[in-house]
Amino acid sequence: MEKVKIIFVGLGGRGYGLLKDVCQMEDVEIVALCDLLPDRVERALKLVQEQKGNTPVTSADYKELFATVKADAVITPSAWQAHAPICIDAMKAGMYAATEVGGATSIEQCWELVRTSRETGMPCMMLENCCYGEFEMAVFNLVRKGFFGELVHAEGGYRHDLRAEVALGHERHHYRLDNYKRRNGDVYPTHALGPIAKTLDINRGNRMVSLVSIASKARGVNRWILDNRGEEFENAREPFALGDVVTTIITCANGETITLTHDTTLPRPYSRNYVIQGTKGIASEDANFSISIEGLTPQNDSWDPNEWRPMKEYYETHGHPLWKAYRSAGVKSGHGGMDYLVLRAFIEAVRDKTDTPIDVYDTAAWMAITPLSEDSVACGGKPVAIPDFTEGRWLTPRPVVRGKYCLDEVCEEAFEGITEL
Repeated sequence: MEKVKIIFVGLGGRGYGLLKDVCQMEDVEIVALCDLLPDRVERALKLVQEQKGNTPVTSADYKELFATVKADAVITPSAWQAHAPICIDAMKAGMYAATEVGGATSIEQCWELVRTSRETGMPCMMLENCCYGEFEMAVFNLVRKGFFGELVHAEGGYRHDLRAEVALGHERHHYRLDNYKRRNGDVYPTHALGPIAKTLDINRGNRMVSLVSIASKARGVNRWILDNRGEEFENAREPFALGDVVTTIITCANGETITLTHDTTLPRPYSRNYVIQGTKGIASEDANFSISIEGLTPQNDSWDPNEWRPMKEYYETHGHPLWKAYRSAGVKSGHGGMDYLVLRAFIEAVRDKTDTPIDVYDTAAWMAITPLSEDSVACGGKPVAIPDFTEGRWLTPRPVVRGKYCLDEVCEEAFEGITEL
């Protein structure tokens, strides 16, 4: 195809940001725009006209666009609860589907994503940008080279002070508020889980088997409202369902454990607290993006397991080749460059008519953590089984789509002679 034709559904803050990234890509045409709010559509339309020189079709009804506009793919940075239905309808309309991150509302929704992808032959990719973070990809590269030994444990989370965003959700038209009012579980698990799952070979020789989740009391948003808006502001005294800190522990078929933390309604610095730990060493985001690996840090015979070394010291020798090429070509904006990479990974899969590097089984498994954690919290931390969305396909090797953006292997050959991404 000459250009990949894209429909955007959802044009709020995140959607507009992704749209700006896509507008930089010469091999992409934005053919339609959709949002329920007219001002968002108008702003996005103006951006496309200025940056791409064409006028996309617009509508508040995405189903109308799917029925009338010829496109290759749909990108949906809409509200969390709308992601799966939009992706399902996109695949039924014969288009690749890309969803922004966030959990599902039910396990049946995850199964419907998988069934629809199988029936239509259309891939569905979660746009988990953190899979393409420089630190995460460098750790992945070291793991694949054997520096960590046998992997044993991983940690991660979404730890971010979002009290204002949640409290002012209705006036800002943000979906977090209603979710936090009514749901109690890990509602946003994938920023850490995505890179961890790829590193642990989840759905390709390994799988997540069960989880337990517990939640603290909910006090942070109410306290913020009282301190910053006063007694009369909405929800000042209304209870929130979502605990301020939700902790989830996942067990894997190959014996590894994963700890996830959702922590967004108390004052704290941002962190995804990404940790990979094996028999030969450890990597930790919260230790200032550092590693401690036997035989590698420091690069002499005096390795000290109590000493951290910054990962940036090893980017030149052990960084992922994708990031080496990216830095040479020029890192684009968007969460330190991750947004551009995950979008390119999707666009190039559509262009080449291959499966996406984050496939529908990954998407379903990662989204399922939210409703499963809700079930566990509701039962006082009771263990909950995690479905096998591959239906046994994880047991035997499945074909890997090799290339620059592959997240299952490090494809060194894909970067020979590369000068741009």
